[in-house]
Amino acid sequence: MEETNQNSQTFLDFNSDILKPNNENDLQEIIKYCYKKDLPIEIVGAGTKNQIGKKLQCAKILDMSNISGILEYKPEELYITVKAGTPVKTVQDELKKNNQYLAFEPINFSELFKTDSNEGTIGGTLSCNFSGSRRFKVGSARDHILGFKGYNGKGEKIKSGGTVVKNVTGYDLSKLVTGSFGTLLVLSEITLKVLPLQTDTKTIIVSGLALEHSLGIMVSAIASSNDPSGVVFYPANFRNNFVFNDLTHPGSITAIRVEGTKTSTEQRINNLIEDLSLIDKNITVLDSIQSEIFWEDTRNLKVFSKNQKNILRAVIPASETINLISRLKTFHPTYFIDWGGSLVWLELDYLSNQKIDQIRKRVLDIGGYLTVIKSPENLKSSSEIFTIDPIKFRISQGLKKSFDPKRIFNPGKMYTGI
Repeated sequence: MEETNQNSQTFLDFNSDILKPNNENDLQEIIKYCYKKDLPIEIVGAGTKNQIGKKLQCAKILDMSNISGILEYKPEELYITVKAGTPVKTVQDELKKNNQYLAFEPINFSELFKTDSNEGTIGGTLSCNFSGSRRFKVGSARDHILGFKGYNGKGEKIKSGGTVVKNVTGYDLSKLVTGSFGTLLVLSEITLKVLPLQTDTKTIIVSGLALEHSLGIMVSAIASSNDPSGVVFYPANFRNNFVFNDLTHPGSITAIRVEGTKTSTEQRINNLIEDLSLIDKNITVLDSIQSEIFWEDTRNLKVFSKNQKNILRAVIPASETINLISRLKTFHPTYFIDWGGSLVWLELDYLSNQKIDQIRKRVLDIGGYLTVIKSPENLKSSSEIFTIDPIKFRISQGLKKSFDPKRIFNPGKMYTGI
């Protein structure tokens, strides 16, 4: 593991537009300087998610890429502590050596935004809290934080949590910081729960189902005792994005992933086929290698990566999925559905403030929330990217004032005035 001297300090050129700390002392000095001078800061890791949220106009860029490295890894105790600027790929590669992984499957936006930075950093991943297909089984990214260190808008150190899986100290604070898009504090160090990699993965692909039938099967699969870890639906227009030797049937794709030992996955796959009455359907069972490719493509949003269209993300009750898709038909979106119906990814040729507002209202009407992931730059300053109600907005304003009283961290990134 990397040895660091947190007391060392390097020369900092505060006249530079880009401030790049090499250690925590540098980071603290930069924040204190910008607080004293009232200089707003744009916090950047690898830049893979910079395009999500409002475009910032800041005096300085805080480049966290040198705050990188694995500080402590205890495979037997199922945790790893890393610096916030550590690339996600570096962490995943280290965990894989011990047959472990980040179970929440961090979404990889690098293909969508055409960035070449190996998925971004751990700090950016936790700041945004986007999680992959295993979300309904293991929770979101924030549920895997055991502790963190960071600095508020005055440059004061904040520490929360610990390195023991059962330690819940600071849990609420971790929830606040995760998903705040760097508007509350700058993370410097994060301790994450890790889990053992499953020895075998299999995926049932049911081809050609209509959305209504697919959703019924997905909901039943999740509710069953066969413990699936991924359930996704791709309409027929995405079929050509998935080319496997065993996948010969045309039409839509309904995918159900099962993980565990080889004996366990085989038994549970057979149970699912019988329990869900799939024997007379066009089914294919992907082996571990093919399954890994399929779910990696889902995690990477591969189906959206070949064009420059607009991307929206709606989280809704699974019982309202058909209702939402029906209510959005006038916008002619392309879509796919993850989390067994609770996450809808939308792709649209054209987007405007009015269209965003109309789609958001339809999502809110069914108890969900909308996030604009990818849109033209001219829309970012004039439309809301995230969804928040007035009460939560006032709470967020209070939190911002408490953590970052001069609003120097990513001001306006999520909401105007925060």
